Amino acid sequence: MPPPCTRCQSERAVIVRPKNYDKLCKTCFLEVFEAEVHKTITTNALFYPGERVAIGASGGKDSTVLASVLKTLNTRHGYGLDLILLSIDEGITGYRDHSLETVKRNAVQYDLPLKVLSYTELYGWTMDQVVEQVGKKGNCTYCGVFRRQALDRGAASLGVRHVVTGHNADDVAETVLMNLLRGDLPRLSRTASIVTSTPSSAQTDIKRSKPLKYAYEKEIVLYAHHKNLDYFSTECIYSPEAFRGSARTLVKDLERVRPSSILDIVRSGEDMATLVPASVAPKAASGRESRYGGENVSVVYDLDEGTGGCGSANGRDSGGEMARMEHQLRTDQNAATHGLETEVTMASLGTPTSGSSIAVGVRPSHVQMKKANGKGLRQQTAGACERCGYISSQAVCKACVLLEGLNKNRPKASIGIEKTNDSETLDKGLAKVTLAEKKRQQVAQTEL
Repeated sequence: MPPPCTRCQSERAVIVRPKNYDKLCKTCFLEVFEAEVHKTITTNALFYPGERVAIGASGGKDSTVLASVLKTLNTRHGYGLDLILLSIDEGITGYRDHSLETVKRNAVQYDLPLKVLSYTELYGWTMDQVVEQVGKKGNCTYCGVFRRQALDRGAASLGVRHVVTGHNADDVAETVLMNLLRGDLPRLSRTASIVTSTPSSAQTDIKRSKPLKYAYEKEIVLYAHHKNLDYFSTECIYSPEAFRGSARTLVKDLERVRPSSILDIVRSGEDMATLVPASVAPKAASGRESRYGGENVSVVYDLDEGTGGCGSANGRDSGGEMARMEHQLRTDQNAATHGLETEVTMASLGTPTSGSSIAVGVRPSHVQMKKANGKGLRQQTAGACERCGYISSQAVCKACVLLEGLNKNRPKASIGIEKTNDSETLDKGLAKVTLAEKKRQQVAQTEL
C-alpha cells in the first residue's frame, strides 16, 4: 500500500521528489514546487511591480513550465507583471516549426501575447542553411550566438528590459562543471549568477534571469505531467553529443549516487564565483529595489555575448570551438602581434603568498591579457559592434564575424533552368526541332 503524503498526512503519496526523496501527493507536490519558485523570485528580488517581462519560449518543458508557473504566481501573489512570450524561429525544419505550434497553443492557453522573431529576418539565414554550409560540427556555436542576439533584439523591439529563461538546476550544474574543467573563471562567475545583464549601445540593459535555477529537471517534468501542460519534447536534430553531453552524464551519475549533488554543484559554483579576482570578474551593477524585501540585486554584465545555444548558457559545443572558428574567419590581430599569457596569482585571490602563481589555460578574450613584453594589461570593456551596434568587447561582434564567414562562402549564382516567357520557350523549341530535321535530311542525302 502506498505510504501517506509526508506533508499533509491525509492523501496517498504518488511522487517521490528526486531532490530529497520526500513522498508527496499530487496537490502537495504542485504547491511545494510553486512555493520554491516563489521563494527564488522573492529572495533574489527578480521583479518589481509593473515590470514588463518576456518569457523566452521554445515550446519545451522548461519554458512551458516557466510560463505556467509565472502566470500562476503573478495572479496568486500579485507581482503586477506584464508577461509576454518571446520565441525565436531558428529555421530548423521538422523541429522548430513543430515546437512553434506548441508555443502558439501556449499563448492561447495562458492568454499571453506572443512575439516570434526569425533568423531569416535578422540574419538572412536559417539554421538549415547554416548546417548545409558548415556541417553539423560547430553549428551550435552559430545558433547560440544568433539566438542570444535575437532574444535581446526581440525584447528591445517590445520595449522589454527583462527576459526570463527556463534554465534549471541541471543546466546550471552542467555549465559550472564545464567551466570548472576548462578553467574558465570569468564565465563561471557569470553562469553561477541568477541574473545577468547585456548593456546595449543605447545604454539600456536587457536583464536576464533564471527563476527555475534551483528546480531539478526531473521535477520540472513531473510538474508538467501532473499539470497536464502542453509541451514539445523532441530535442534539436542538430544538437551534437559533445562536451556538454559528457558533463550531463557526469551530473546524472552523481545524482544517482547522491540526490543533492546537483544543488551542491550549483551552490559550489556560486561560492567559487565569489573567489574570482576582481580584475577578471565581470562588472556588476545594482538592480532595482524590489517590493519583496527591499534589497538591491547584483546584476552581472555579460560582455561575452554567450557562445551558447539550445537551452543552456554555453550551448552544447566543446570549449574552445568558438575561438577556433573565429580564428578561421578572421585574423586575430591582438594574438598575431602579441604573445598572450594568463596569470592568476595567489595574492590576487586574497591569499598573499610570496612568489606563488598559478598558470590557468583560459582563452585570452575571457580574461586580462598580459603582453609578453610586460608593458601592461588589457581588460574587456563594453562597447558596440561597428556593424550592427550590438554590445561587444571587440570592434565587430561574434554574430557579424560568423555572418561574414557564411556570406563569403555563399554561392553568388545558382545553377538551374532559366525561366523564360512561354512564347520564347516555344519558339526556341521549334527552332531546335527544325534544325534537327535539316541535319537528318542532309545525312540521308549523303548516304544516297
